[in-house]
Amino acid sequence: MEKASVQHALVVEGGAMRGIFSAGVLDHFIDRQFLPFDFCIGVSAGSTSLASWLANQKKRTYNVITDYSCRPEFISVKRFLRGGHWLDLDWLWDITIDEIPIDTDKLHQQLVPLYVVTTDINTGLAHYIRSTPDNIIELLKASCSVPLAYRHYPIINNMKMTDGGVADSIPVEKAYQLGAKEITVILSRPLGYEKKPSRIPWLTKRFLAQYPHLANAALLRSENYNRSIAFIKTPPSDCKINVIAPPANFPVGRLTTDKLKLDIGYQMGLDAAKRIIVEP
Repeated sequence: MEKASVQHALVVEGGAMRGIFSAGVLDHFIDRQFLPFDFCIGVSAGSTSLASWLANQKKRTYNVITDYSCRPEFISVKRFLRGGHWLDLDWLWDITIDEIPIDTDKLHQQLVPLYVVTTDINTGLAHYIRSTPDNIIELLKASCSVPLAYRHYPIINNMKMTDGGVADSIPVEKAYQLGAKEITVILSRPLGYEKKPSRIPWLTKRFLAQYPHLANAALLRSENYNRSIAFIKTPPSDCKINVIAPPANFPVGRLTTDKLKLDIGYQMGLDAAKRIIVEP
C-alpha cells in the first residue's frame, strides 16, 4: 500500500455486534451527507459499516446486525461443538449478497478509498488492502473471519487471511503513517477501555498450533490494542484525533442478539454523530 498525500482519515474499529454503534454513526453521516475524509480504514465489522456508508446504503449494516446476524443459521454453539462454524460467515455472506447486496459500483464510484484490514494467518501480520469492485466482497469476509469461530480462511491476493482485528484492531497509527494529520476514529467500546491479556494463552497456542505466527499475534492483541488507545489519547504533536465512542452504559457485547439492546446501541451511535455534526 503506497503512502498517500492525504490529510483526514476515518478509522472504524470492529467488534462483531458492537458494530451497531458505528452503523448508527455512519447512518447519520449519510443523512447529513457528511464526507470530509480523504480515506477510510475499517476492521472487521467496521469495514462492513464503512462499505455500506460509502455506498450510501442507509440501514444496511443495521439490518445485517439486528436481523441476519441474530439468526440461528449464523450463530450456533451446538454446530460449533459438532465441528462446524460457531459464526457461519458462508451463510451470512450468501444470504445478504442475495437479499441486501452492497452496491459495489456506487461504493467505488465515489472518491474516498476504502482500505480493509486483514491478518495473514502464516505471518500474523496486518495487511491494509484497498477495496475494488472485484475484491470487496471476499475482502470484507476475510476481515470479519474470527479465527476458530469461523473455521475457514478466505484467500486474498493468494494469501489465507483472517480477522483484521487480530493484528491491528484500531489502525490509527497506520492512518498516521499514510499521511493523515487529522484522524476521526469510531470505537466500539467506551473510551477508557483497555484490553487485558489472555488468561489462557496455552489454549490459544493449542487451537492455533498449525499457525504459530497467528497464535502469537492473537496473544499480542491486547498489547497492540492498548498501544492504539495510547496513541489516540496522546497523538503526535502534528496530528489531531477526533474520537466517537459509545457511552459507558453501552449495552452491546460482541455476540449480543437482544434486539432492544441492539436498538439502544444504534441510537447511541446516531446521537454521538449528531454531537459531531453541528446543525447549521
